[in-house]
Amino acid sequence: MRNRTNMQIAMQLGAGFGIDSGAWRMPGGDPTAYTNMDSYVKLAQTAERGKIQMLFMADTPALGVDLTNRPPQSPMDPMLALTVIARETERIGLVATLSTTFNDPYNVARQFKALDVISHGRAGWNAVTTSNQAAAANFGSQVASRTERYERAHEFIQLVQALWGSWEEGAMTLDVEKGIYANMNKIKPINLGGKYLSSHGPLPIPPSEQGQPVIFQAGGGQEGLELAGLYASGVYASPYDIPSAKAYREMVRQSAVKFGRNPDEVKVLPGFIPSIASTEDEAIERRKQLDGYTDLTGKVSYLGAMLGVPLSFDDIDRPLSPELRKYAKANPQDPRSPRALELVMRGMTIRDVLAHGVINYHPVIAGTPEQVADFMEEWYVSGACDGFAIQPDASFDGVSDFVDYVIPILQKRGLFHKDYEGTTLREHMGVSYQYGLRL
Repeated sequence: MRNRTNMQIAMQLGAGFGIDSGAWRMPGGDPTAYTNMDSYVKLAQTAERGKIQMLFMADTPALGVDLTNRPPQSPMDPMLALTVIARETERIGLVATLSTTFNDPYNVARQFKALDVISHGRAGWNAVTTSNQAAAANFGSQVASRTERYERAHEFIQLVQALWGSWEEGAMTLDVEKGIYANMNKIKPINLGGKYLSSHGPLPIPPSEQGQPVIFQAGGGQEGLELAGLYASGVYASPYDIPSAKAYREMVRQSAVKFGRNPDEVKVLPGFIPSIASTEDEAIERRKQLDGYTDLTGKVSYLGAMLGVPLSFDDIDRPLSPELRKYAKANPQDPRSPRALELVMRGMTIRDVLAHGVINYHPVIAGTPEQVADFMEEWYVSGACDGFAIQPDASFDGVSDFVDYVIPILQKRGLFHKDYEGTTLREHMGVSYQYGLRL
């Protein structure tokens, strides 16, 4: 039986506002958060106060949204933002996404190992195989086939790990009396190459307190499972219910076993979105307030497509007509549909149905701290996950509300630790020390 207090939590910071596109307009928030590193630091320090194991910053190297009335989704540069945060925090892990498709192994190895040394062993790399056409255009390229992108990713990760280990442990001597800074016999080229990539090395950066950064993965399909099984210690996932979450976690664990690894060292962290208030009704009102700062026209149409009926924005404050309810049905290919259908059949207005988060990419828990904790306990105890990637609806108060009201409940129930297990991300996660390419 696993240790209940080993629940892992990653707090996602995004562009500094929160997952909801209207969060930047919330009263009390900071509309400059995207460019204000002080806002990031405050959120990070709050998460660290709650003993949350890691921060996570997603990234796509392209402008993916219309900025007319909503902010970017990702930070200006996740590595620079985390470097700022590293200097203002002491324990919390620092995980960023960088693509294996539109980068070079040497640069990625250098950036992450430098962050790892600067932070005293708290860095993690979420390795993703970007397939975004806008990102490809930014690099004067085309999106490669899925097969090529994943073949390249294997070479990329292996080269990065080899570069991380090219400055051997004990190489830095710092012998002032003899005038010997480092032992060059322990700093060697890697001279590795494959079908797509190669690197000579070495990387001129010593190991950190955890050896090298922790690798994370966030990709689907069999190819993603292989990357996770071979290299990852953390996997960001997007199941919508417990059965699919349990099935996915088991596939990840089986992949780890297939490649000779201990499956307990691969932590699966599905995302979810908490909207916290003192009552469930107040939480729904909070979500309606956030929705009021965005254009819901597209969401109304999406809900209609999900239920197989035409919906008009003009009817957003009315329940579905009896005629439409007669034809509405849950899409068997969409795990969100049954919940949407249930709420529609209760006679809720379209606005209220949307406020329950039925079309969000991750599950939305709008309610009291106890309800959020109940959701987390049910998933975790059932074996559906090893923890969660938290995406606050609005970060300026969502992070502190989670830390101040949900974390104590999880701790009281024996689900979450009361202090960090050590000083490094590997110690926080309970994964083994690694330095260099695992052979």
